Amino acid sequence: MTATENSVPVVAPKKKTLQNTIERMMPEIKKALPNTLTPERFIRITLSAVSNNPVLKECTQLSFLSAMMASAQMGLEPNTPLGQAYIIPFKNHGTYEAQFQIGYKGLIDLAYRSGQVKTIYAEEVHENDKFEYELGLNPKLVHVPADSNRGQVTHYYAVFKLVNGGEGMFVMSKEDVDIYARKYSKAYSKETSPWKSNFDAMAKKTVIKQALKYAPLSTDFVNQLSQDETIKNKMSDDMSLETDETDWKVFDADTGEVIDEAPVASNEATE
Repeated sequence: MTATENSVPVVAPKKKTLQNTIERMMPEIKKALPNTLTPERFIRITLSAVSNNPVLKECTQLSFLSAMMASAQMGLEPNTPLGQAYIIPFKNHGTYEAQFQIGYKGLIDLAYRSGQVKTIYAEEVHENDKFEYELGLNPKLVHVPADSNRGQVTHYYAVFKLVNGGEGMFVMSKEDVDIYARKYSKAYSKETSPWKSNFDAMAKKTVIKQALKYAPLSTDFVNQLSQDETIKNKMSDDMSLETDETDWKVFDADTGEVIDEAPVASNEATE
């Protein structure tokens, strides 16, 4: 009998799929989630996100799992119609990695859960609405929506009131939101970006984040906000402590040229 006939067939080990890995992480997910969200539901939602956007399968597993864990620790459902959070495929350093983004409604949810915010909301203003606002020592904002035929959206604004009595607002024109997004969101031009599927929600998120920059916030809440639009490749019990590994060179969405300036918050209509 030849050596070939005596040889034992070599069976290649099964490749660990993303689904297998996610399912094996059930204990860690359960520990991270709040009581209002079961790990079974969270895993179904996560796997559905991958199914609906196959490009996520091309992301490095560690970046995807890190984004998933950040979402779990905040108790936000990723990539659902609730708009709480998103896991988005992102070309980072030449490789697809998963970027975690907090959604508009997720941001509001986190603000209320902080215990410091009494009221927070954002609205879009249409051209036929009555809309007036003033800045300065006595800021004022008046918005009366038209009863019908409101016309096109012209502005977005956010208003917050704190439990201790503090309050603030932030206003941007639609044009300035678009300019801001094109300039500072690398995902803006991607078809999978929430800027494409729900511009109004992302615009509201933008003005809320700008408004909250002027509010005294707890360290925990600030750490949660710091994880927005980040890519991480290490998991821990507190994802806010892990380093963001996003290539933060900012590109013009139309020309592809690198923009050197960093985003600066302003409460002026020219933002």
